[in-house]
Amino acid sequence: MFANRIVGYSIDSRMKARLAVNALEDAVNRRGNPTRVIVHSDRGNQFRSRRFRRALRRHHLQGSMGRVGACADNAAMESFFSLLQKNVLNQQQWATREQLRLAIVHWIEARYHRPRRQRRLGKLTPIEFEAIMNTTADLAA
Repeated sequence: MFANRIVGYSIDSRMKARLAVNALEDAVNRRGNPTRVIVHSDRGNQFRSRRFRRALRRHHLQGSMGRVGACADNAAMESFFSLLQKNVLNQQQWATREQLRLAIVHWIEARYHRPRRQRRLGKLTPIEFEAIMNTTADLAA
């Protein structure tokens, strides 16, 4: 939420715990074992699974779940998925899951994170916002 950046993702044929754990592992690998991080999710079975909870503990991350019926808790991700649907999924039929995976990764990394300026970030891209905030935090330390 800090910079509206997608920090980890995974694609699979079914919404299982493995999918959530793989996305969490991807985020941890990209961020280099972050500390003092809260991982917020909805109440889906994959996030309540033993496998996912063990992955949180293994990486010393704090899990957080929204209340039942609290749709605002997930508004940021719902907005992201709406953009993904419009800009990637609805653009064509994908012959293979691998083609779809590559299209999604390209859209996230080349379109969503870089040229797309966001009002909530002071009209900066997620990459620009994070770079500025990380530099500011380093100077303050």
